[in-house]
Amino acid sequence: MSRVACVFPGQGSQAVGMGRDLGETSPRWDQANAALGFDLRRLCFEGPEAELTLTANTQPAILTASIVALDALLAAGASFDFVAGHSLGEYSALVAGGALDFADAVRTVRARGQFMQEAVAPGEGAMAAILGLDRALVFQACEEAREAGVVQVANLNAPGQTVIAGARAAVQRAVELAKAKGAKRALPLPVSAPFHCSLMAPAAGRLASVLQTIRIRDLGVPLVTNVDADLLTEGARVADTLVRQVTTPVRWEDVVTRLVKEGAGTFIEVGPGKVLSGLIRRIAPETRVLNVENRASLEATLKALA
Repeated sequence: MSRVACVFPGQGSQAVGMGRDLGETSPRWDQANAALGFDLRRLCFEGPEAELTLTANTQPAILTASIVALDALLAAGASFDFVAGHSLGEYSALVAGGALDFADAVRTVRARGQFMQEAVAPGEGAMAAILGLDRALVFQACEEAREAGVVQVANLNAPGQTVIAGARAAVQRAVELAKAKGAKRALPLPVSAPFHCSLMAPAAGRLASVLQTIRIRDLGVPLVTNVDADLLTEGARVADTLVRQVTTPVRWEDVVTRLVKEGAGTFIEVGPGKVLSGLIRRIAPETRVLNVENRASLEATLKALA
């Protein structure tokens, strides 16, 4: 029988109202509010959207909405064999796998969001999605654009979908080079900082200090890491993985491929949106892809699992 992987979304999946339908009265909101010292439940349910999309708010908000959805799935009797998450989603996956306490995770991603925001002055960094070009050629375009500044591959999302990040001028130059190499499209992304590149090094150092202060346990369920697409169960390796993730690419295509190789035939995206569901269908079309973000999708997923 095929095994089940629960996967958790990252930044960009947030929406006002997320988590309400599945867990308006979930104790997770009170736990998050206590950990953060402000009303996250209200921000998630009512907005304003501009405040929800601030990185330092978005990260704990998506994590909490994802764990609310996971609780609903588990309460209905579902189980899973692997976990993984896209960037921020890796923290949700570590909560799901038993490595991190929920309150510790919420506080850590709040700090992570602030550190990432503060690492590069507003307007100096940029990110862009390169569509329809082989990843090797995207790496090449970044290499050739480097005289204009830092620019690196940030996300290997799916075949023909690679995200780059770095200094604004260098990203623009890499976009031009990628188009010259045959990219179908190149879209600037509406982000507040250039994530997953070397410009985030100050954030990585600050995050390392925070991770030293929290308890990280061994996982009860293996996680496939963003940085290496490795199977991880030892708590002792978690902090290093999370720190490296800040400045290196999210290898999502490799993560999904590794999960399939390990026997995962069913993927459940747990949390707001369906971004990962779309990517997984492109990477591994032979698998079954389900999601849990509201009551209707929970019921459909439980029916499919039955």
